[in-house]
Amino acid sequence: MVLSMDEIVNAICIHMAERKGVRPTDVTVELSWEEDTGYSAEVWIQGRSQFLVESNMIEAILRYLHSEYNIRAYREDVTLDLDEEITAIVNQQY
Repeated sequence: MVLSMDEIVNAICIHMAERKGVRPTDVTVELSWEEDTGYSAEVWIQGRSQFLVESNMIEAILRYLHSEYNIRAYREDVTLDLDEEITAIVNQQY
């Protein structure tokens, strides 16, 4: 299974909204990849900016997989990838 960049952004919006007590529509996310630091996301909530590292992004993706697809995945099942855009590859174990 592959999650698109839009789904990753949605996962982070939902995750951060739950953590901060705001609506997902109040969260803005910009994904990035840098050679030195790897994958990250800058999140804006109520005018404040916060950076998430890859492990935080994957935590949000895992929660999203469970809530939206009823898939219980583990950290080692999710890999971020960069081609035309950032995607999440999920290796499903049955």
